[in-house]
Amino acid sequence: MTPQKPVKILETALYVGDLDAAEAFYAEILGLERIQRVGNRHVFFRVGDGVLLLFNAGETEIPAPGARFPVPPHGARGAGHMCFAADAAEIDAWVAQFTALGIEIEADFHWPNGARSIYIRDPHGNSIEFAEPFLWDG
Repeated sequence: MTPQKPVKILETALYVGDLDAAEAFYAEILGLERIQRVGNRHVFFRVGDGVLLLFNAGETEIPAPGARFPVPPHGARGAGHMCFAADAAEIDAWVAQFTALGIEIEADFHWPNGARSIYIRDPHGNSIEFAEPFLWDG
C-alpha cells in the first residue's frame, strides 16, 4: 500500500504579539485581503488560493471558552518564517516599495540555482521572504 502524502499547503500560521500592528502591516504594506478577525485572538488573510493565519500567541495557547470548533490550543514563541512567491519583476517592485517605506531589506541574494530571495521583518520580528518560485525546482 502506498502511503498518503500531502499535496499542497492550505494555510500558514505566524504568531504575533501585537495583532493591530500585524494586521496593519499585512493589509496596508503587503496589500493582503483580510478574511476575518476575531477580537485580539487572530486575523486571517487570503493569499492566492491559500490563507495566512496570524495568531496572538498568548491567546491561542489558552483553550477558547465556548469555542464553536474543537481546535486544540497551539502557539509558538520567537520569530517565525514564511515565504511569498514572487517573480523577478515583482521582487524588484517589492524592493522599491520597501525602500520607499523605510522597511529594511535584511538580505537580497541569488541562490545557487539562480532564484532570488529578499527578506524583511514584520512588526513582530517574523522573517518574511519573497522568492522566485523556481527556488525549490529540482
